[in-house]
Amino acid sequence: MELGMIGLGRMGANMAQRLQRGGVTVTGFDPGEQARAQVLENGIAAVESLQALVQALPAPRVLWLMVPSKVVDATLDALLPLLSPHDVVIDGGNSWYRDSLRRAARCAEQQVGFVDCGTSGGVWGLQEGYCLMIGGETAVVTQLTPLFKALAPAADRGWAHVGPVGAGHFSKMVHNGIEYGMMQAYAEGFALMQKKADLELDLAQVAEVWRHGSVVRSWLLDLSADALKRNPGLAGIAPYVEDSGEGRWTVSEAIELDVPAPVITLSLLERLRSREDNSFTDRMLAAMRNEFGGHAIKPSGGSQ
Repeated sequence: MELGMIGLGRMGANMAQRLQRGGVTVTGFDPGEQARAQVLENGIAAVESLQALVQALPAPRVLWLMVPSKVVDATLDALLPLLSPHDVVIDGGNSWYRDSLRRAARCAEQQVGFVDCGTSGGVWGLQEGYCLMIGGETAVVTQLTPLFKALAPAADRGWAHVGPVGAGHFSKMVHNGIEYGMMQAYAEGFALMQKKADLELDLAQVAEVWRHGSVVRSWLLDLSADALKRNPGLAGIAPYVEDSGEGRWTVSEAIELDVPAPVITLSLLERLRSREDNSFTDRMLAAMRNEFGGHAIKPSGGSQ
């Protein structure tokens, strides 16, 4: 089977390698010369334009997009005029499922198939395999099965056709919302232990103990244990946490569907809070306490 991989960043390049190891012939495209050069070093063909990519693939073509969600539409603008009926586009990035529904309808106008594939695995996917949540028409997904088996941790697990178009990215959105909550719980727990200085807890040791037999064991805990071993005090890491959109979409859907999701919601708000170097909210709280109770205000310089 042959595939065109559009987007050769960390995820796309690693996925291309895993696919090729699984017997899929991959040709890649990325607008960045350095990204193309990197995959060439790993034995994967790379071309300099979308037109060249389409020309390099036999019909019906399969194109896998691993680009940021904000450039998917622009990529389709350039790609669709080059495609033919029965070609298939897979969006494997973190797109909003409603955008996927719209994009599928757009592709259908040209008789081009569209599959939304929620992809989890991060930088470890090349080694461990990727978790794939696939949305699309059954006939289209079935013909792509060799791709999913090659990318997954094993041919019989870690991937599933979860529903029609939109289902893949919807389930990945919820997956990432849950991830936010789990990460927040671990972070708060370790912060609590770190603060209990009189017990002199070794956080890396506790994390390692929890990894075996504990109810809270998980891959996130495995990664946390490794991070604490390498850097017990987390030196050099700024208390600033980004979000890439999925948590916001999850909270928005929860509100729209009247489903209470307080843990996911609060974990998102904590990420937003982490970005405030000089929080007006907290300064306002201090001012109010001073006004109604005469409580002392701590000067911004840090002295009492």
